[in-house]
Amino acid sequence: MLDEICDEAKEQMHKAVEVLKKQLASIRTGRATVSLLDGVRVDYYGTLSPVSQVATVLTPDPRMLAVKPWEKAMLKPIEKAILEANLGLVPVIDGDLVRIPMPALTEERRREFVKQAKQKCEDSKIAVRNARRDANEMLKSATKEGSMTEDDEKRALKITQDLTDQTISELDKLLTNKEAEIMTV
Repeated sequence: MLDEICDEAKEQMHKAVEVLKKQLASIRTGRATVSLLDGVRVDYYGTLSPVSQVATVLTPDPRMLAVKPWEKAMLKPIEKAILEANLGLVPVIDGDLVRIPMPALTEERRREFVKQAKQKCEDSKIAVRNARRDANEMLKSATKEGSMTEDDEKRALKITQDLTDQTISELDKLLTNKEAEIMTV
């Protein structure tokens, strides 16, 4: 019982870390990365689909993304979707490719991206704290029911708190690395 509750809390906290990693990968840093377009949805014959499902996304150089649709008819919809995604990117149709040059980031824009990263990190911390709260409530109710001793409850509460501290430290480290990446000119 004790191990199950702690394992479930650990799993939820791990998911929060993974979600933050994906979210941080989609924040621009001035360098071209394929994950920048992860959130962009293209109207593919009436269905909104991720760009990666209708085209190949490449990084020919560090300052350029290239999107090669599998169907030539998708050039315009891809261009439109990238513009509407409000990423601060200006796609250009070049033959059978959509080229997306990475403009240099201004100091102000970098600060906006850092603010976004901090907000996403805070959301993940809230998810971690919620996982801790849920685990603590289950532990306390198990003690009230008599299926766990008070000593086991105290030990499990300490384990849960240690897990929380460790996970929040990991989230802070991810944020610090992303901040440094964004602010590097």
